[in-house]
Amino acid sequence: MGSDATYHPALQRLFARTGGAWRLGLERMGTLLERLGAPHRAYPVFHVAGTNGKGSTVATLDALLRGAGLRVGRYTSPHLVDFAERIVVDGVAMPHEAITTWLSAHETMLAELGATFFESTTAMAFDHFASAAVDVAVVEVGMGGRLDATNLVQPLAAVVTQIGFDHMEYLGETLEAIAGEKAGIYKAGAAAVVGETRPAIRDLLLERAAAVGAGPILATGRDWQVRDVSVHASGTSFTLETAGSTRRLTTPLVGEFQADNTAAALAALRGAGGRWAAIESRAESLLAGVRLAGRFHRSPPWLFDVAHNADGAATVVANLLAVGVPRPLTAVVCVLRDKDWRGILQVVATAAQRIVVTMAPTAPASRMWDLDDVVSWAAGVGLPVDRVDDFGMALSSARTDAATVLVTGSFHTVGDAMERLQVHPLAR
Repeated sequence: MGSDATYHPALQRLFARTGGAWRLGLERMGTLLERLGAPHRAYPVFHVAGTNGKGSTVATLDALLRGAGLRVGRYTSPHLVDFAERIVVDGVAMPHEAITTWLSAHETMLAELGATFFESTTAMAFDHFASAAVDVAVVEVGMGGRLDATNLVQPLAAVVTQIGFDHMEYLGETLEAIAGEKAGIYKAGAAAVVGETRPAIRDLLLERAAAVGAGPILATGRDWQVRDVSVHASGTSFTLETAGSTRRLTTPLVGEFQADNTAAALAALRGAGGRWAAIESRAESLLAGVRLAGRFHRSPPWLFDVAHNADGAATVVANLLAVGVPRPLTAVVCVLRDKDWRGILQVVATAAQRIVVTMAPTAPASRMWDLDDVVSWAAGVGLPVDRVDDFGMALSSARTDAATVLVTGSFHTVGDAMERLQVHPLAR
């Protein structure tokens, strides 16, 4: 690893490119990649968008491709503990020294183009994958799809998972509008996978894929069926029916919806055809390698889950009930103020014997929830919460009287807890 003395200042300059706003559009990104020698065209790509499930789908594709002996680049966001987690080759995060060197070499160009934080990071990822000579990359969309900085790739297959309400100020006020933005990753001549299960949204995605000339187009409920889902402590089992076969599969990821995410990843490989479809046919054995940090991630007595909306929290609670964990259960919660923290707390309260509300150290000050508001609202609706402002003390307090401690509410909350407790996100 490079020296933190150079790594952290380089990252601070990179994060300063955030500017507090997303600037969607592909012109700057196109120029940036061309100046770097078009690294995004140096290897085939699987491209994944969606509100919920894209991280699981990316993790599944990564594990299947690596299990088949390929050298795989994986690009995701945000990170939990260390920025380098975003850019991974064969399970190994981009070395700090390589990040520092890349930023130093390209800082002038990034400034000249006015590249945003996410554009700069995406360009770094694509360039790192080219330098590392990956066989294939799995790329997660940052936000939306159509105008996302990742959307200059020409993918083998593009996947859109479940659609929900998020980033509405950029993507639109309705599920249809948000789905339309995410469908922007479908490309002519590339396989298109529709993982959305609600018929109206699924049909809209199918229309968009057909309109741009994508193909083959594969959709859940039409080209494959997921049945008999069973959630257990070691993962999720389900029956997958496709035109050619019926198979019983198990993913180590816990949650009923993980069956749908796994099926979408497998459809991407089938859609890409040839050597990729051959990998899909080995899914029974290869799925055992799937890992996803921060999603129902257990390190007893700790349980980490980044659920940052009420749907995510409901999934965590359903998983807790399905798997069964030692009781009593205390939840440590910190949510960003622009998320539905009321909905999250109400859901968590159905499973936790105690809730500790706190402040995550890395949460941006401009988006940090107001604990006075939280405590006053909770008292008003009869939801008992304990307020412990100091994050370290909140973790200690939660641990004293609980057999299981759930840490949830945002990537910041989970990442800060993992760092304090020395749980490494990329450890197997």
